[in-house]
Amino acid sequence: MLDNHEIGIETDDFDSKITDLVNRAKLVAKDLKTRVQKTESNRRLPVENMERICDEGLLTIIQSKESGGHELSMRAHLDVLSAIAEGCSATAWVLGVMHAHSWLLAHFPKKAQDEVYKENSNTMVSAVIGPRGKAVLKRDGSYLLNGFWPFGSGCQLSKWLLLGAEVFNESGEFLDLADLLIPTSDAKIQDDWYVEAFKGTGSNSLVVKDLQIPSHRYLSLLGLLKHDTPGIKDNYTGWLHRAEPVPVLAIALCGGAVGLGKAAKKQFMENIENKKVIYTEHVQTEWASTHITLGKAASQIDAGELLIYRAADDTDRLAKAGEKMSMKMRGRIRMDCSHGVRLILEGATELYLAGGAAGISSKNPMQQISRDLHATNMHGLLLVEPSAEVYGRILLGLEPNTIII
Repeated sequence: MLDNHEIGIETDDFDSKITDLVNRAKLVAKDLKTRVQKTESNRRLPVENMERICDEGLLTIIQSKESGGHELSMRAHLDVLSAIAEGCSATAWVLGVMHAHSWLLAHFPKKAQDEVYKENSNTMVSAVIGPRGKAVLKRDGSYLLNGFWPFGSGCQLSKWLLLGAEVFNESGEFLDLADLLIPTSDAKIQDDWYVEAFKGTGSNSLVVKDLQIPSHRYLSLLGLLKHDTPGIKDNYTGWLHRAEPVPVLAIALCGGAVGLGKAAKKQFMENIENKKVIYTEHVQTEWASTHITLGKAASQIDAGELLIYRAADDTDRLAKAGEKMSMKMRGRIRMDCSHGVRLILEGATELYLAGGAAGISSKNPMQQISRDLHATNMHGLLLVEPSAEVYGRILLGLEPNTIII
């Protein structure tokens, strides 16, 4: 992995700030861990979880300075998320996507950014970024939004929502793909989050019917992919929000998996302490099979982490330098993220199986680590085969057959 010197980011105060925030995240994680059972049973994050996150300055890691954020780096984002995930993976997931949403908001018109952050820089924003809804451009420049959006992680605690939509004119002609910003109070939150993984994320579905939205709360996703957005054109002088959008959004889904991989290694070693291998004479910590399994699994987990951090470092480095990311690197980063979380899952699964039946206890974190790593790998942007197809096509000189790259 590259360090901040190698990717060309200022050190000293920058590094000191990141170190302080990561240390805070580690302390917060210990507190979050005491509420994991409550988080899962309530199917949403406790209010006090996000209060701690906000109080320690951990919500705004990649939020723009203009909106009261730290505006650090994608590496710093991963550092904080992985620390939080060792305490509560549901909180890490919600925090990770909220980081991504704060990054996106820097691309909106300044008026929209001010509506969200002027009174409180710790305003929480949830989203379903994909264009699942429908918006119609009206003659007065506003948009009429309708739709149903599943997976609105953390929506119960959010003040604002970003909802993706296909955009049409009043004649029914397709115009754009966009994210529209609305107050959470303007959407109906359906209580339908009954799942077996990421139980505590509160990822309920959202419904909007005939909601009129002013033009300044509109962000063209096609414009975003071309680096042509109001927020960047409005005298933006930083570098983080000039990063390639899809790599940023993919990396934002991975930090929790890094922390879960670390947690799996620690929990495995705790689970096998003083444990005999049933129906044998082996003590598990002294058995060669255990040593080999742990060595291989830890290496897989470390390899996944390295891929994800490589993606973050390349994203940071090119954004800092003001250089355009090649299509080949964009494809590779999407693959890095997908393959990275898969390697972490595979390594953790080996440890889960080798640790014995104790791991299936509802009181043993190993089962939740496994469930939540599986859920991470099921996210559409992190599915291995679609990402591999895209990357393989690019390597062969073919078009990637998707704009999500």
